[in-house]
Amino acid sequence: MSLEEWGAERMQDPEFVAALAAREPAYQVARLRILRGLTQKQLADMVGTKQSSIARLERGTTPPNLSFLSKVAAALGARVEVRLSSVDETVSAQA
Repeated sequence: MSLEEWGAERMQDPEFVAALAAREPAYQVARLRILRGLTQKQLADMVGTKQSSIARLERGTTPPNLSFLSKVAAALGARVEVRLSSVDETVSAQA
């Protein structure tokens, strides 16, 4: 099985898709931080927090606090976008 086939198969699993979506903020923070050439410590200093807080955010194991995420986004020259969608719409869109 190719990587593309495996990925397409996983995207049919609603639990996998939900887990992937839950980690999107973590991925974007890490991506933007790296693109801007910042270490976690440098970003933490810009936000006024500890490096360990940035590391936890980038791990994506817990949902980020919107206020904290907004501060991180501002330090990265980014913005936070929130979107609500019905669970029914999400499931039907994947079918």
